[in-house]
Amino acid sequence: MINVINGSTEKPITSQTLREWLTSKDGLDGTLYIGYPIIGTVDGAYEIDALLISPQLGVLAFNLIEGNKLPESIEDIQDECFTLLESKLKQYKELMERRRLLVPVNVITIAPVLKADFDNIDTDYPITTSQHSLMTYIDSLEWDEDQHYPHLVSVIQAVSRVKVAKKRENVTKDDSKGAILIKLDQSITNLDSQQSKAVLETVNGVQRIRGLAGSGKTIVLARKIAYLYAKNKDWRIAVTFNTRSLKNQFKKLITSFVYEQTNELPDWDKIHIIHAWGSPKIEGIYYNACLENSVTYEDFGTAASVAGRDKAFAHACGEFLKKVSNPRPMYDLILIDEAQDFSVEFLNLCYNLLDNNKRLVYAYDELQTLTESSLPSPEKIWGTDDNGKPYVTLTNNANEPDRDIILDKCYRNPSPILTSAHALGFGVYREIFSGLTPEMKPRYSRQLVQMFDYAPLWQEIGYEILDGELTEGKDVVIRRRKEASPELLEKYCPHDEIIQFQCFNDPEEQYIALVNAIEKNITEDELKPDDIMVIHSNPLTTRTAVAEARNMLFKRGISSTLAGVSGSPDDFFEENSVMFTSIYRAKGNEAAMVYVINAQYCAEGTGLGTKRNILFTAMTRTKAWLRVFGVGENMMTIQNEFEQVRDNGYVLEFKYPTAEERKYLRIVNRDMTEQEKSKLYKRQNQLEEVVQELLSGEIHKEDLPQDVIESLRKALGL
Repeated sequence: MINVINGSTEKPITSQTLREWLTSKDGLDGTLYIGYPIIGTVDGAYEIDALLISPQLGVLAFNLIEGNKLPESIEDIQDECFTLLESKLKQYKELMERRRLLVPVNVITIAPVLKADFDNIDTDYPITTSQHSLMTYIDSLEWDEDQHYPHLVSVIQAVSRVKVAKKRENVTKDDSKGAILIKLDQSITNLDSQQSKAVLETVNGVQRIRGLAGSGKTIVLARKIAYLYAKNKDWRIAVTFNTRSLKNQFKKLITSFVYEQTNELPDWDKIHIIHAWGSPKIEGIYYNACLENSVTYEDFGTAASVAGRDKAFAHACGEFLKKVSNPRPMYDLILIDEAQDFSVEFLNLCYNLLDNNKRLVYAYDELQTLTESSLPSPEKIWGTDDNGKPYVTLTNNANEPDRDIILDKCYRNPSPILTSAHALGFGVYREIFSGLTPEMKPRYSRQLVQMFDYAPLWQEIGYEILDGELTEGKDVVIRRRKEASPELLEKYCPHDEIIQFQCFNDPEEQYIALVNAIEKNITEDELKPDDIMVIHSNPLTTRTAVAEARNMLFKRGISSTLAGVSGSPDDFFEENSVMFTSIYRAKGNEAAMVYVINAQYCAEGTGLGTKRNILFTAMTRTKAWLRVFGVGENMMTIQNEFEQVRDNGYVLEFKYPTAEERKYLRIVNRDMTEQEKSKLYKRQNQLEEVVQELLSGEIHKEDLPQDVIESLRKALGL
């Protein structure tokens, strides 16, 4: 079967013909890239019209002719294409045997509307005008060393050279965690089909990329920028994000990918890695838009005084859109990473700052949002016209670039970790007190914290149904598909070593255990200090809460950094230093060993949906091992939920809530301001006092006004 990746092309008619010819051939496997690859040369970027890579024939490049006349230099065109492709492949030792390239490279010209008959193909410079002659030519090609195909895929996708693994001269043991990381870094080199689509397929209009934590969204966006920049040097491109420490990560990735494809460094006047808000001291999408359109800029303090801290940026963007109905176009393409953390107003601001093509790419993971809100549908974000027709739709059509792409494979997180993170994030095995049995023993029942509104999304992100139905009101049992969670780490580690939860009696006991474990990671497990990330669950108290553990590490000669405080705001990790961080700084970053501390914060209480999202996001920062620590009864709640999913073989078993039940969950687990919390606690205490006085006989129900009782019954739905 041929998988087609529809990249950007200036030869759409012949590309469509080639696509139809190849996908209709039985028994042919591989991937057809349209408008890809782009190879860096001394003269800049060289674009290949189309390329087929196949385990049956190796590499076949296509020179596409749109008109009915062949260029006189057809032989030179094929020679240059062949030479550049062969030279690129020869740079990779895994495709070489001494001086011999292990992959056959061939080039053919496709001219379907040419009047001349080229069915008798010249084998040196083949040209074909028909499907029959192309199939005849393909049948004449063969490759008997297809064990090198995975390396070929990696090279063509320009990943191997860019992904530089961390040097590990300290590794002396064959079975240490450091040694395992070397093996993991050698394993994850290929983009999968969906990632390739997300990189190469671009539309005029809005494109959505949804992916799990660890599915490669940031690398996909960086590669997409490099690809489109190489093909459109005059475009003004902006990429924006919520986590400031992503800036230098994006810069390094984009620089590497652009150089790979153009043999040149990026022009940073054309590519803008830019924050969302901005200020007079630092560029931002919103700040630049205010300057360009002569609108008064609102800083955080000003906006928060009107709309509150959580909605300050949404308010600022909304005010801009009210004042400027037609902003000046500032960009040809905007890409938004971590879109789940942005408001509808900001997405609309970005949309309105684009030219008429409205090329907006937004990428997100629904469960990684750190607020109670989630992204609405495109129809709700961008609205409808007077006839009710949506301005933006994300329908995927056959033989066209996809507008809605889901990255369902998770390469970073081992399956036990991702499944456990989903279990805790949604509260799949959460049990709450629901009364007493006739024997006066406590009764507990399961109650979810939250759930996707769209049930089939579970399958789209890589789960399979083992039993039941993914339907409202029905019981269901699901687990990760093996193809969606490649068993990379599981080859070397048992599940009980990959993920562990531990409850302590007090904070000091927790910190001593943390420091002992980190010291062991470095001295015995052969990890580097910068392989280790410690995430504090409560972002408001991180700085003071981690001070004791950092001091204990210092006394043992182990350096540590507090993200955004003792390190650079635009970088995350520092060499030879353990990283301590809040969840806001951790997002978008990963580490081999992740410790989540004081996880009891995420067990119960107001804003539980947000707290569970924090726990999910923290757990999915690891690319190998995870330790979740906490203190007291609430940590036992978290640990019990984990043990349920572990003892069930890392499957999720739950009843899918109805729309009404999901609405109830959103209400009871919503975020509250301090003022709202204070008011709620006050009313709860007052109600408890009334109930106690009724039960004790201090007052009688007849003492209460009947209209108040009836109103209370009505409000409670009794």
